[in-house]
Amino acid sequence: MKRLFRYTNWTALALVMVVPLGAERGISKKQADEILDELRQIRQLLEKQASSAPPDRPLRARVAVAGAYALGSVDAPITMVEFTDFQCPFCQRFYASTFGELKKNYIDTGKVRFVSRDLPLDFHPDAMQAALAGRCAGEQGRFWPMRDRMGSNPDELDLNHLIRYAAELKLNLPTFHSCVTSAKYKDAVEKDVREALRIGASGTPSFVIGKTEPDGVDGELIIGAMPYQLFDEKLRELAR
Repeated sequence: MKRLFRYTNWTALALVMVVPLGAERGISKKQADEILDELRQIRQLLEKQASSAPPDRPLRARVAVAGAYALGSVDAPITMVEFTDFQCPFCQRFYASTFGELKKNYIDTGKVRFVSRDLPLDFHPDAMQAALAGRCAGEQGRFWPMRDRMGSNPDELDLNHLIRYAAELKLNLPTFHSCVTSAKYKDAVEKDVREALRIGASGTPSFVIGKTEPDGVDGELIIGAMPYQLFDEKLRELAR
């Protein structure tokens, strides 16, 4: 259990980092309650993993990436898949504190292909709508800019805000509105959710990191908004 214990410590560190940062900015009672709810979810998940994981072996998963939005070179030797919930405060923490460094040091340099898949959680009322909005923006070639806006503003994902983001990105608004409100891509989002549950990624954000394969990645499953240092360590190991 040594390796899993190390990941549990990383998770504890990541969570300790989140709460003080929020406290410095001042958070509402609603935000505090949401963070506590997320902490309970992650604790339950870690306890489940600790009871089922083989000794000294990390959790592993194989996932496909066909049809998913990706950043980085298709020839990158390493693939990193994120299952995300745009209303999740820990996904926002990953985006704000870790993703930029990963993009600069690994994605933009051709070392890693970063793939985005959806995992809207039931207790986040705007998460499914946000997942749909990302795909509807992608229909007009603007998935990543929309993802940036939603990832930066997890408390502002109601339809009015999504329409505002779409206007800022100069999307065709009637087409975007119709796409979101008709739930055009709901089946595709739910397919991602089923895939996440199949591999045991029941919390957000969750990642699968490994050597690139023709149809996806067979790699290590990591759950939680871990600090950059953990991802850097894993990616360096894979690059050897």
